[in-house]
Amino acid sequence: MNEARAKRILDELQKQGVSQMLLTDPMSIAYLTGIRMTPIERFYALLLRADGHHAYFLNHLFYVPQEVGAEKVWYSDTDPVPELVAAHLDKHAVLGVDKDLKARFLLPLMEMKAAAGFVNGSEAVDITRGVKDAEEQEKMRVASRLNDQAMAQFKNLIHEGVTEKEVADQMLEIYLSLGADGYSFPPLVAFGANAADPHHSPDDTVVQPGDCVLFDVGCIKDGYCSDMTRTFYYKSVSEAHRKVYETAKAANESAIAKIRPGIPLCELDATARNLIADAGWGPNFNHRLGHFIGQSCHEFGDVSSANTWEAKPGMIFSIEPGIYLSGDTGVRVEDLVLVRKDGVEVLNHYPKTLQIIE
Repeated sequence: MNEARAKRILDELQKQGVSQMLLTDPMSIAYLTGIRMTPIERFYALLLRADGHHAYFLNHLFYVPQEVGAEKVWYSDTDPVPELVAAHLDKHAVLGVDKDLKARFLLPLMEMKAAAGFVNGSEAVDITRGVKDAEEQEKMRVASRLNDQAMAQFKNLIHEGVTEKEVADQMLEIYLSLGADGYSFPPLVAFGANAADPHHSPDDTVVQPGDCVLFDVGCIKDGYCSDMTRTFYYKSVSEAHRKVYETAKAANESAIAKIRPGIPLCELDATARNLIADAGWGPNFNHRLGHFIGQSCHEFGDVSSANTWEAKPGMIFSIEPGIYLSGDTGVRVEDLVLVRKDGVEVLNHYPKTLQIIE
């Protein structure tokens, strides 16, 4: 058990008047124990208690040989799971439950009054995971470094006659050759007008001279994700498209330049959005500026007009303004950033200067 992380979660829970919580999100359990598990339909949970009497609920089919700093509670498929859980709860205290806890486990606990009340405690975990410790920060740097190296190779996959899907099908091998463990999400490859769809899936479109070539890609290494977008042009770029690109790039760089502890995240979104709007493409930037990232590519928290959170040292999120012109072109420029006490560290170093693929 990572006691420092557990204490941070329990301190957040205490602010809500909660002294115990049942975590069922495998990512959150891995965050505390280092154990990665895919339980499928079986019950899998870690009970955190302020008194230190933590419990780790495990099916006999699971394999967890090491000590984890919590009592292991083993069960079989035929055992009454809610009763096993209830036996480890303080029934006189409110129980924080994970937002991912399935109703077929939660409802019996509520019916048997296993706790004094039930509240969604996930925000305590999400807030804690949103501020990365030194170990996590270094893992995120490594994952982004691999992504930078991969981007240089992805650019070289573009040639006359190649399709989006043919390019995407070669990406995993490149990541693995660089030492990554796999994708953090399926790669987005979009040529020309397809890039006007921010979540376009690679298809049989063939690259044409003058097309933009958009790569939104990421890998995972040692349990932590990277995510970056770069937009190139093939053979040539029109002056109109160059202006679109330079505007998106300026929006990315202007927002990054404002990052420091204490700045509201909504202000970062406004900085990029206003710049794009002033250039005449306000309606064509149709998504939030960024998302939090860590063990999963999209974690709780975002950089949007609605989020008034203040930036804190240790937060890692994306800055990814885009301009999408239906039937014409699309440009997105995305970096991951780490908030530091003295400002910001950009985790991606692959160049953002407009490149034309010959």
